[in-house]
Amino acid sequence: MSFLDNLENNLKALENLEERDPEKVKRDQDRREAERNAALLRAPYADALKNSPFTSELLTQCRTIGHAQRVLVQFTWLGENLRLDAKAKRMELAPTAQGITAVLSLNGEETGRLIVDPQADDAAALAKRWLLQE
Repeated sequence: MSFLDNLENNLKALENLEERDPEKVKRDQDRREAERNAALLRAPYADALKNSPFTSELLTQCRTIGHAQRVLVQFTWLGENLRLDAKAKRMELAPTAQGITAVLSLNGEETGRLIVDPQADDAAALAKRWLLQE
């Protein structure tokens, strides 16, 4: 048996020992369970963000206001998050366990954070707040 074969066998043995470590397995299971529970809590808000009339109205209002200001408003879906960019302004809508959070920023600095309710809030008011801020 050569030195490299011996080294490879030793590394495989260490990897197998680490995989069978009960504490590591328990930590991994707990982490996966926590991620799953968080995703289940976010799910109704993520669905509302993707499929609600509020979102399509928000996009329409942002494009309309942006057009009046001669600014292109770009939107991008990043997983469950919706990001809107207009020059130096950015708004990111992210579903959380508490609802949909809108983070407003200007030149990379956060200018506001609010909880958005697609059933009750006005999309036009949110678009104006974001695009007409200075």
